[in-house]
Amino acid sequence: MLAAKKLYPEALVVFPGSQERNLRDFFVKSMVYMYNIVRIKDIDLKAVVRLVLVDTRQAGRIGKFAEIVHRPGLEIHIYDHHPPMPDDLSGAVEVTEMTGAAVTIMTKILREKEIIITPEEATIMALGLYEDTGSFTFSSTTGDDYLAAAYLLSQGANLNVVSNMITREMSPEQVNLLNEMIQSATHHTVSGVDVVVTRVSSETYVADFALLVHKLRDMENLDVIFALAAMENRVYMVARSRVPEVDVGEIAMAFGGGGHPSAASATIRGQTAIQIEETLLGLLTRFIHSRGTARDLMSSPVIHVDPNVTLKEANQLLTRYNVNVIVVLESDKLLGVISRQVIEKGLHHKLDDVCVREYMTTEIHPVAPDATLTEIQEKIIGNKQRLLPVTDDGRVIGVITRTDLLNTLVGDFGRMPEFVADGKEQGPLVRQKPMTKVVQERLPEEIIRLLRAVGQEADSLGYQAYAVGGFVRDILLYQQNLDIDVVIEGDGIEFAKAFGASVGGRVRAHEKFRTAVVVLPNGRKIDVATARLEYYKSPGALPTVEMGSIKLDQYRRDFTINTLAIRLNPHGFGTLIDFFGGQKDLKARVIRVLHNLSFVEDPTRVFRAIRFEQRFGFKIGKLTSGLIENAVRMDFFKALSGRRLFSELRQILEEDKPVMALRRLNEYRLLKVIHPRIVYNATLKDLLTSVEKVLTWHHLLFLEDSCRKWEVYLLALMKPFKQPVAEGFCDRLELTERYRKVFANEKIKADVSLEWMESQKRFPNSVVYRKLRPFRTEVLLYMMAGTTRHEVRRAISNYFTRLRPTATILKGNNLKDMGLEPGPIYRNILDSLLDARLNGQVKTLEDEIGFVHKHWKV
Repeated sequence: MLAAKKLYPEALVVFPGSQERNLRDFFVKSMVYMYNIVRIKDIDLKAVVRLVLVDTRQAGRIGKFAEIVHRPGLEIHIYDHHPPMPDDLSGAVEVTEMTGAAVTIMTKILREKEIIITPEEATIMALGLYEDTGSFTFSSTTGDDYLAAAYLLSQGANLNVVSNMITREMSPEQVNLLNEMIQSATHHTVSGVDVVVTRVSSETYVADFALLVHKLRDMENLDVIFALAAMENRVYMVARSRVPEVDVGEIAMAFGGGGHPSAASATIRGQTAIQIEETLLGLLTRFIHSRGTARDLMSSPVIHVDPNVTLKEANQLLTRYNVNVIVVLESDKLLGVISRQVIEKGLHHKLDDVCVREYMTTEIHPVAPDATLTEIQEKIIGNKQRLLPVTDDGRVIGVITRTDLLNTLVGDFGRMPEFVADGKEQGPLVRQKPMTKVVQERLPEEIIRLLRAVGQEADSLGYQAYAVGGFVRDILLYQQNLDIDVVIEGDGIEFAKAFGASVGGRVRAHEKFRTAVVVLPNGRKIDVATARLEYYKSPGALPTVEMGSIKLDQYRRDFTINTLAIRLNPHGFGTLIDFFGGQKDLKARVIRVLHNLSFVEDPTRVFRAIRFEQRFGFKIGKLTSGLIENAVRMDFFKALSGRRLFSELRQILEEDKPVMALRRLNEYRLLKVIHPRIVYNATLKDLLTSVEKVLTWHHLLFLEDSCRKWEVYLLALMKPFKQPVAEGFCDRLELTERYRKVFANEKIKADVSLEWMESQKRFPNSVVYRKLRPFRTEVLLYMMAGTTRHEVRRAISNYFTRLRPTATILKGNNLKDMGLEPGPIYRNILDSLLDARLNGQVKTLEDEIGFVHKHWKV
C-alpha cells in the first residue's frame, strides 16, 4: 500500500481489516502521519472515484469497500500476486504476477518509472517483502523477489530495522496456544498424503496465529497443516502446504478465504470449529490429488524369468538386478512370482537345478494401470503380496513392491530397501515437483526451446524423455552447466536419429551402450542414452548394459545428487523426478552413494566423490566415507585400467581448486593408488600452493597462449621422480606418447635446467631465453612454482612477459640482400643478433644492420 502511495500520491491509505501485528504496531507508532493513513470509518464511500487494491482482488477482503465495487463510474486499479480465483474483481488497470510478495510488483513498477524512494520507504517495502516471503524461505518466493530486495537495498533499506521487526518473541498467550495446537494435532492420510489438522480455542484474540502455525509446521516437519482457532466470535483457518498434491488456497476458497497453493487462510463466522473441521475433512478427499495410479507407481520394464529357469540361475538374476522378488512369465503370460527367500532355501537344500516353476507363488492378484492407491493398498496388504504386477490386456507392463507402496504412503518416494542412509534419518522426500518456472528462470531461452523440442520429438515416437545428471543438479545449485544429457525410455538411438534429422544435426551412435550424440548445426551437442540397467561382472569391470526404465537408469548412477531428472515431454514438461532423495542431499550438501556396493562395482566413483565434494563445498556422508575406506582397504582399484585412473585424476586436477581435493585423496590413501611413490608431505603441500599462485599469476597476464593447468599440478605431484620412476608412472596411467614426452622427457630436462638456474648468480637475458625456450608453457610454470629462489622465479617471469616473443627484424633474405652467401653462417648471425637484441645491444633495424656489418664482412 505504501509503495502504491508513491504511484498515487493524492490517494489516501486505508487498512480495510486487520494487519500483521508487527506491521500494525510499526506503522501506527511511526508512519501514520507521514503516509496520511486514515480509518475506513472516516472515508465517504460516495466520494470515492478510484479504488486502488494491492495484495488482493477479492471483494471479501476489502471490508466496506466491497459495497461500492460494482458502482458505475468507479475506476478500480489492481496490483496482486495471488493466484486467480473465479470471483476475482476486474479493474481498469490490472497488474498481476506470480511473485512471492505484492511489494515485488510495486517495486518493479517504481523502478521502471524511475520514481525515487527514500531509505525509510525502501526499509518499509523491504519489511513487507521479508514478511510475505518468510525471509525468502517460502516456496512461493521467486527470482523477482530477490531482485526487488537487491534494488531496495541499493536504495538504502536498513536491514537492521527489518531484522528487528521480523524477529518475534512469543507472548505467554501464544506459547500456551502453540502447546495446545501440538497436543490436539491429528494426522490423516488422504490419497497417500499426510495431512495434519489441529483445532484450538481462546476466549480472547491471540495475535499472529499464522506465525504459530508456521512454527508448528517447522517444528514437526509437516507437509500439510490446517489449523483452526476459535477466537472471540469467529474461527480463523490458517493452512500451509509443501507438496504439489495439496493446493491449500483452493481449499481455503471453499470457506470464503483464499491464498497461494502453499499458504492460505480464511475467517469463518457462524460455525463452530468442530463443524468446520468436519467439513474440512470431507473436502480433503475431493481436493487432494492422488499421489498416483498404478501406472505412476510401477517400475518397468519388468524384470522376469522363464518358469524353466533353475533356482541357481534365478538367484543370479536376483543378485544382478538387485531385487528380492522376481516375476515368472511364459510367453508374456503371468504365471507367478518367486522370492529370494524361497530360492535361497531351495539352494540350501541342494535344489540348484530344480526349475522355478516348482516353487513359485501362483496366487497373485494383479491390478490395472489406472488402479488407485486405495486399490493397490488393499491388494498388497490384504493379500500379503510382496510384489504386485500391473497388467494391461493380460500383459504385465510393470510391478509395484511393498516398499513402493510404503514410500508413497509416508511420502518417501523411491528410497529402495537396500539403501542405508548416511547419518540421521531424514524427512519425507518428494518424488515429483513442478520446476517449469525454475527452469525458465535459470536457463537461456534457446536451451529451453531445445529441451521442449526434445520432449516433442520423444512424444511423437511414443517415448518418455528426461534431462538428467549434472545438468539437472546444477540447475538446482545455480551453477552454469549447458552440457545436456537426455535419457529416453525407449530406443535412444532411434530417437537421436529422428531428432537429429528434425533439427538438421549429425548423429554419432554407439550400439554397445545404446547411446548417441546429436551434434546440432550450431555445434552444440546433446548426449542421448537409452534408459538402461547396468551390472558389473567383477569389481572395476566395465558395465554390461540392458534396457530399463528411468528409475532403473537413475539407480545405476554414482551419487544421489546426480539421480535427479526433469521430464521433457509436453505433458509434464519441467517436472522434477527424484527417486532417491537427491534434493534432500543437495540441501544438506552431502555426497552419498545409492547402495553399499557402489564402489565395488565402480571404484572410480571414489575419485568423483572427492571431486564433487570439493567443487560444491559438500561433505562426504559418514557411510559413504566408510565405504571409500573399505574400497581402499580391499584394493578394488587394482583391476582399474590406467586410462580410467588417469581420466579421473585429470578431471580432479582440472577443477578450479584441486589442491584441497588432493589433500582429501591423501587422507583416504588414494594417492598411493595412483602411484606408490607419491608422498603428500610438507614439501609437496608447499609446492601445490605455489602452483596455485603461479597459475593465478599466469591467468592474470591474459596471454594468448593457453595453459592446461592439470599438467602443471601433475608435474608437481611427480616432482621427486627421476627418469625410471617417471616412466613407470606413465606406464601405470597408460599415457599416450604425446603425454609421455611431457611427463617423462620434458619434465626431467626441466628439472636439470632448473637445478642449473638455481646454481647461478646472474641471469643474462640471452642465457635465460636459450634455457627456457625448449619448454612448453605448462613445464615453465612447473619450474616457476618449483624454484626455491626468488631470482630464478623472477627470471622465468621475465621470460614469460618480455623475452619469449622476442625476434630479430632481419631475416635470411635480408642477409642475402646484404651480400652474404647463404649457408650455416646465417644461423650463427641470426642467433648472435637475437642474443644482442635480448641483452639490449640492438633495438632498431638500423642497429641490427650495424651489428651485422660490425661483426661480419659484408
